[in-house]
Amino acid sequence: MSTTGARGPSAPGPSGPGPAAPGPAAPAPLLVACALGIEQFALRAGARATGRGGGPAGPVTVLRTGMGGAAARRSVTGVLGGDGLREAAVLATGFCAGLTPGMRPGDLVVAEETRDPHGRVACAGTETLVKELTRILPGHTVHTGVLTGTDHVVRGAERSALRAQGAVAADMESAATLLAAVRAGARPVAAVRVVVDTPEHELVRIGTLQGGITAFHVLRRVLPAFFEWHRSLPPPRR
Repeated sequence: MSTTGARGPSAPGPSGPGPAAPGPAAPAPLLVACALGIEQFALRAGARATGRGGGPAGPVTVLRTGMGGAAARRSVTGVLGGDGLREAAVLATGFCAGLTPGMRPGDLVVAEETRDPHGRVACAGTETLVKELTRILPGHTVHTGVLTGTDHVVRGAERSALRAQGAVAADMESAATLLAAVRAGARPVAAVRVVVDTPEHELVRIGTLQGGITAFHVLRRVLPAFFEWHRSLPPPRR
């Protein structure tokens, strides 16, 4: 899932017309972080099915962090410390719990902000993500707002409490992923999640399996929107 730019011509000798003007700056890499093996599998399956014009603008890495905020922080901090991904834009994705009544499995959540007890991070390019997800997934509702981090699966009255605090969805890794990313260096970050359970259709209830299948198939289709978001970002300052 990565591409590299071609090398330009070597500089002419003394009798040549002089050095060519520099080309456009190469885009920073894109790091797409998810927690679970099933999420990584969906993204990789989607990468094989990306259509014409939906490919990446630069190198792309899909990272499986493991479940929970602590695992996400360790994994993201570690990979961003290497030279290859030091300037990478970071996008957290996977499944989430919807907090708003009326949400359905397969709905999408584009975070305007992520937050957890360790801090909050503003997301970049929300409008681009909403536009592209709406285009490639017609019929699926795209919600925007605060994506809150928790250390467990939320159920029952806890959903209402988180909603009352201003969140539209919850998961265990996005907030930790983006906070680790910006602490490792200035970079654009975003989070897109697919709703797998809702106030009316919780994980413990009959129908969860179908909801999970729906969310999986939606997650398979999101990569072109992530690539367009990446393409729309300004080149890194060097």
